[in-house]
Amino acid sequence: MRIKTKLRLGLGILFLLIILLTALAVRQVHAIAGDTENILVANYNSLDYSRNMMKELDKIEGEKQSFENFNHFLELQGKNITEIGEKELTQNLTEDVKAWQSRPEEPSILLQIRKDLNDIMKINMDAIQRKSIVAQKTTESAILWISITGLTCFLIALILLVNLPSDIANPIKDLTESIRQIAAKNYSQRVNFETHDEFGNLARSFNTMAEKLQEYSDSNLARLMMEKKRVETLINNMQDPVIGLDDKNLILFANEEALKISGLKAENIIGKAATEIAVSNDLVRSLLQHLMVGNIEKSQQTLKIYADNKESYFEKQIVPILVLPTGEEEKKHIGSFIILRNVTAYKELDFAKTNFIAMVSHEFKTPIASMKMSLQLLENSSVGNLNDEQKQLVSSIKDDAKRLLRTTGELLDITQVETGKTQLKIENCNPDVIISDAVEATKILAEQKKISLNLTVPELLPEIKADQEKTTWVITNLISNAIRYSYENSTIFIAAEAKENALMITVKDNGIGISPQYKNKIFDKYFRIPGSEKEGTGLGLAISKELIEAQGGTISVESNLGFGSEFVVTLKISND
Repeated sequence: MRIKTKLRLGLGILFLLIILLTALAVRQVHAIAGDTENILVANYNSLDYSRNMMKELDKIEGEKQSFENFNHFLELQGKNITEIGEKELTQNLTEDVKAWQSRPEEPSILLQIRKDLNDIMKINMDAIQRKSIVAQKTTESAILWISITGLTCFLIALILLVNLPSDIANPIKDLTESIRQIAAKNYSQRVNFETHDEFGNLARSFNTMAEKLQEYSDSNLARLMMEKKRVETLINNMQDPVIGLDDKNLILFANEEALKISGLKAENIIGKAATEIAVSNDLVRSLLQHLMVGNIEKSQQTLKIYADNKESYFEKQIVPILVLPTGEEEKKHIGSFIILRNVTAYKELDFAKTNFIAMVSHEFKTPIASMKMSLQLLENSSVGNLNDEQKQLVSSIKDDAKRLLRTTGELLDITQVETGKTQLKIENCNPDVIISDAVEATKILAEQKKISLNLTVPELLPEIKADQEKTTWVITNLISNAIRYSYENSTIFIAAEAKENALMITVKDNGIGISPQYKNKIFDKYFRIPGSEKEGTGLGLAISKELIEAQGGTISVESNLGFGSEFVVTLKISND
């Protein structure tokens, strides 16, 4: 039987049972209502008329009223004859009333009228009692039939509820499990449904698919092995060291270059846990020190490794391997591989460039100092007076010499930072003094642009561990940049705040701001925002970052184009 037919038959039976139960309930309720209505409409009205006639009879006898109301109720009673014998009693009552109206002095007639009324009331009371018994029996019968029908419907529905979902769900469950086995590459899995419905057709189609997949898998095994050999050969022939790891950090492969620089053999590391190898090998330990579950390092890092009887520089890059399994929505991490790019040649060029810049900058300082001395002599009136044009030329040359000297100084500073020759004097420093010195150094520059410096520095700030001279230079540089890129008649806010074990110094301006695409580059060497017309070498922020990080601190920036910038320098608080 087809699944659709089973569903239609089951739902149809349930529908018919609901209709049957509803029709029976309506019929029984209607019967009970009819019996109750007979009691209320017929007998109750007769009792009501008789009781009213009794009241009117008392009024006629005692107060000598007319028979008008009595005759009205008598007429209504005559129209409400429902029981056997009630008609004769009503006729007798009518005749006795007429007799009393003609002979009111006879008390026996009044007694007969009362007797007639009592007989009418009695016959209706007996009818009410009889009909109540009938209504009770009708109710009991209705309860019995509704209970029997309801129980039958419940049993049939229970049978359908137990059997019908199982007939549909069990094949689906078996099919789902078989599909999971196929997904796990168990192509020998088969589904056996001995039915001729849709599930039977689906099982035959599934089995056909599984057979095709098994044939495909068997035919592609040799090709997959060949591809594996090809990939292994490709990796081994790479000039850069490569190490592959699975999701549990087991070493899957390592090419010849990786084995050469690590001094290990393939049979000693393949299939072993990377943490186990790292215990006895410094290079592997260095490579895996940041490789943790859920925190795979994607950024590049330069390592110095002694290889080929010389010091070489390698750029480490850890690349996670994420795949999207068929039928799933989230990518799954199945491993990673480490690439070490040999950048020794680039490092040697970089060192040569740094040394050349240092040498040129150092050689420039002497002639620039001589130029400044010569300019001072020219400005001295004892040598001779200068006319206005000569004074203007001397002033222009003096500004150029000053700018050239500043550029030379920045080049020397960056070369010292790059070569590690910067000498830091870390000691306990008063941050209030650092901020005050920086503000004092930039006060004249701010006054030239009519910019006010707003200081928010609490009293009794804790001391910090820093190089006072270098830190003052960094804060001075940040304030100078803020002045340079702020509008005239604006305000620059300088604040300091201690939080936990760190002190934060903030320099905030309301200038032109930094575009989002350049925010991550402003600390790079020689970088200047495109389109900027301000003077500078692009080294100030790079030097500031290197100096602050060398002291164990951090420097960051928050900026929106058109709304100014906020630089934050964070340094450790002294615990002494």
